[in-house]
Amino acid sequence: MTAAVVPAPSRASFEQPSAVRLRFSGILASEWIKLTTLRSTVWAYAIVVVVQIGMGVVLVLTQGDLDAPGQAANQLAVLPSTLGILLNQLVISVLGVLVISGEYGTGQIRSSLTAVPRRTPVLVAKAIVFSVTTFVVGLVSVFAAYAVTWPLLEARGVASDLSDPDLWGRLVGGAGYLALVGLMALFLGAVLRHTAGGIAAALGLLLVLPSVLSFIDADWVRVLVDWLPGNVGQTLFLGSSTFEPWQAVLVMLGWIAVFATAAVVLLKRRDA
Repeated sequence: MTAAVVPAPSRASFEQPSAVRLRFSGILASEWIKLTTLRSTVWAYAIVVVVQIGMGVVLVLTQGDLDAPGQAANQLAVLPSTLGILLNQLVISVLGVLVISGEYGTGQIRSSLTAVPRRTPVLVAKAIVFSVTTFVVGLVSVFAAYAVTWPLLEARGVASDLSDPDLWGRLVGGAGYLALVGLMALFLGAVLRHTAGGIAAALGLLLVLPSVLSFIDADWVRVLVDWLPGNVGQTLFLGSSTFEPWQAVLVMLGWIAVFATAAVVLLKRRDA
């Protein structure tokens, strides 16, 4: 009886399969799909547009005497176009937290981090997709509010100067503020990994903390309030004597950098 001869495995069977190259563009596409397929995203952005236009129209129709020449006319044109941002910052903050905390709640974050073991690109791609989308939606809503309220203001004798760069800068600044607030909320959600906690932290930083500190009569407290993200960011569309627009952007980016750094460190050290 002869022993069965087992053929030697071919050399090819010992070769490692070629690694699939993971492109950042693919991660961006994945995050875009996740963002746009959520009903909460569609509803939140729809609310942003409706609130922006609605509050602008209500403001114009309920204002008294609007006779204002020159630069004052431009300021009156900007106010109804950007008034809705004061409410929409809450909508965007909630959505920013949900974008990341929702994945932790459903466990989908494990699939994302398995596909991208380095982890950080997932968070970076999510931040880019969400901030750019929010900026575009904010820009559309602000310009839509301006287009709707412009004829209403002209009918009441207020003609804004479209050639004034400050007018366009404030309109774009309003959209930029929404994007920056959304980024801050997203990174807060990434740090806390809990929807309720993230929303409470974001809204507390934007609304509650400035209100509480306003009751303290001290110079250093007033300075601190001026540097809070909700107050300094409104310089981009309402104007301020404390900060120039470029300074306001840098301060907002500083706040975002603090939360982003904490989010990246915790993402790498903690299990999903």
